[in-house]
Amino acid sequence: MSHFSGIWVPLVTPFRQGALDLPALKQLAASLIAAGVSGVVVCGTTGEAAALSHDEQLQALDAVLDVVPASQVVMGLAGNHLPSILAMQDAIQLRPVAGLLVAAPYYIRPTQAALAHYFTTLADRTHLPIILYNVPYRTGIALEWETLRTLSDHPRIVAIKDCGGNAELTLDLINDGKLDVLTGEDTQMLTVLALGGTGAITASAHLCPERFVALVQQVEAGNLRAARATFFGLLPMIRLLFSIANPVAIKCALALQGQMENELREPMLAAPAGVEQALRDYFILHTR
Repeated sequence: MSHFSGIWVPLVTPFRQGALDLPALKQLAASLIAAGVSGVVVCGTTGEAAALSHDEQLQALDAVLDVVPASQVVMGLAGNHLPSILAMQDAIQLRPVAGLLVAAPYYIRPTQAALAHYFTTLADRTHLPIILYNVPYRTGIALEWETLRTLSDHPRIVAIKDCGGNAELTLDLINDGKLDVLTGEDTQMLTVLALGGTGAITASAHLCPERFVALVQQVEAGNLRAARATFFGLLPMIRLLFSIANPVAIKCALALQGQMENELREPMLAAPAGVEQALRDYFILHTR
């Protein structure tokens, strides 16, 4: 069974004059792997996947696979039209990827039985490991404990990106041990790791990725004093990056570093002047 652990970065998707900036995407992905992260996620929420066509999503995936080993690449899969999702899954699994990050169908708010059927249908149609993406504040529906227990029995459902906002559920998932538990809430990273979660899918790790990698290593070594110092050192940056809808501030920060254009797909807009100035001030202060 596949094991997902450590720091995984859900990549932003760079644009230039409205089109995919694949050279910038490749450079970004390669630099994160060189910094020691466990892997990257292509076309997750941070990657503005909902604003990309399926062809563009596959172009982004192929570009990342050009520079990152397949064992370190997960592809996002989401939507609310099952035939289209299955067709996209079929296209993805022609590529050698480590797994799929699959969210619940958004807007529809299906029952728990319908959610179990949905994820099982996808899992039955793929040879790839599946990471469940529980993110009710985006999809409108939460995966509940009994549903997750049922899904965890499927041989290809192996992990969860936990953004459910339910601390009791997180504890139960970690204690149950059937799914790798990766937090998707950056401010909860240390808590989840210390309690036995396997890692994080963390957008903040686009910046200072080596410090996020060090945090995981410190927890694994049992050095919680050092882990706390690392985490609380990162916390102001994490809060700043999520002071506006993701990935607005992250793209702005990467643009300030010269890694890409500060461009998003509408209806998202670039960071307002106040956020950009706060980012400039933060990185000036912390690079002296």
